[in-house]
Amino acid sequence: MSGNSFGTLFRLTTFGESHGAALGVVLDGVPAGIELETACIQKELDRRKPGQSAVATARQEADQVEILSGVFEGRTTGTALAMLIRNKDQHSKDYSDIARTFRPGHADFGYTAKYGFRDPRGGGRSSGRETAARVAAGAVAKKFLEKFSIRARACAVEIAGIPAPVTDWDEVENNIVRAADPEAAKKMEEAILAIRLKNDSCGGKVYCEITGVPAGLGEPVFDKLDALLAHAMLSLGAVKAISFGDGFEAARQKASEHNDAYLGGGKWSSNHSGGILGGISNGNVITFELAVKPTPSISQIQKTVDTEGNAIDLEIKGRHDPCIVPRIVPVVEAMAHLVIADCLLMQKQNPFR
Repeated sequence: MSGNSFGTLFRLTTFGESHGAALGVVLDGVPAGIELETACIQKELDRRKPGQSAVATARQEADQVEILSGVFEGRTTGTALAMLIRNKDQHSKDYSDIARTFRPGHADFGYTAKYGFRDPRGGGRSSGRETAARVAAGAVAKKFLEKFSIRARACAVEIAGIPAPVTDWDEVENNIVRAADPEAAKKMEEAILAIRLKNDSCGGKVYCEITGVPAGLGEPVFDKLDALLAHAMLSLGAVKAISFGDGFEAARQKASEHNDAYLGGGKWSSNHSGGILGGISNGNVITFELAVKPTPSISQIQKTVDTEGNAIDLEIKGRHDPCIVPRIVPVVEAMAHLVIADCLLMQKQNPFR
């Protein structure tokens, strides 16, 4: 198992490295007949691409997508859909000094322990740049789900310890931190820029909700819908925790406070469970929250060792996000769309449905 593929019927395989020639994805199982233009994929990639604001890395990548196969005259053909995103602005020399160094907070040691060597240029395969391929795939899933009026949307609800209530979804794309509250967004931006001046970075939280999901998605026991969503989200390198519905607050509640009662007609008394019970969607809005860690690449002096075990003082150079949260928002949406699309196809394969 290489760990480069995800999904069962709506299945993707990504390839490429941060400083390689290109990144890409092959999607298998995409139903035929979906109206799909390059522009709708590019729109999602533009939300994720680097260099788009003062709180993002200065790396300049257009992330222009090329559809290589699986689409003819604006519709999917049902065959393998391949997409390519070429790298244009690599500064691999920024990493020459750390090729034999284990960077704090990075996957360097783990990759070396597993493979015996690693690609040090921008983290290679472990780089967040790999998520560009996921966003391209997620855009296809999003188009498929539009037919069923299913949509995932996410926003920043905390950055650098500053909370942002979800007051207006229309505000998310109007500010550079992608918060749903304009006042909190200003404070978040100021906090990120202040932390950046100190050659440091910060983390935060992302909230996601998926609307229009019918009851009955998800499989018993091991392939529960919340387990699949957790797998998808925790496969993102920066995500360190996930909670559904009331999340960790459920540990402090009594059953009389936490239980969601079905009222009939598709209505529920509450949604403490986040739209999933027994691992199967119940028709309520699916909600979850993610903890996103600070960008590990910072320009402060850090203690570490090299591959020979020699202690060194490390100062990381290059271009890095002072906060990953704003750019991970479209990635979270993409992974949510991919999971739901896959589950919807699996449900349609159910002979008892």
